[in-house]
Amino acid sequence: SALLPALPTATAEPELRFRPPAEAPVRLFTEPELARYDGQQEGQPIYLAVKGVVFDVTSGKEFYGKGAPYNALVGKDSTRGVAKMSLDPADLTHDTTGLTEEELKSLDDIFNNVYKAKYPIVGYTSRRILNEDGSPNLDFKPEDQPHFNIKDEF
Repeated sequence: SALLPALPTATAEPELRFRPPAEAPVRLFTEPELARYDGQQEGQPIYLAVKGVVFDVTSGKEFYGKGAPYNALVGKDSTRGVAKMSLDPADLTHDTTGLTEEELKSLDDIFNNVYKAKYPIVGYTSRRILNEDGSPNLDFKPEDQPHFNIKDEF
């Protein structure tokens, strides 16, 4: 029988200085790292962050892949764009300053009923896990995914 490829060792990736208490290891994404998962490369996963939570939206390739209608949202934290239903490059940011009550409500609805319901969480943006000075944010709590079940994806 074919041998499974060796798993990368812990030393291959720099260890985070702390591990948030989570069942699955939490991966921290800096902006340049997240930008690698922008759907431009065939066969690469496609990641999109909303509210600092990084989702694997590869199963929605027809929406998020190269040339697809929502491709502008991926490879970054697009919280503001999701809240405003906007693909304007100026809105493709984590910044929620000045959003209306309605936009914030819409953001929460989409976050919970679309992203958390349909796509697995693969990690968090460094902005969500770390403070400005790079120290761990002690208030960080991993999102739970009440209705996500890996079986649904296959």
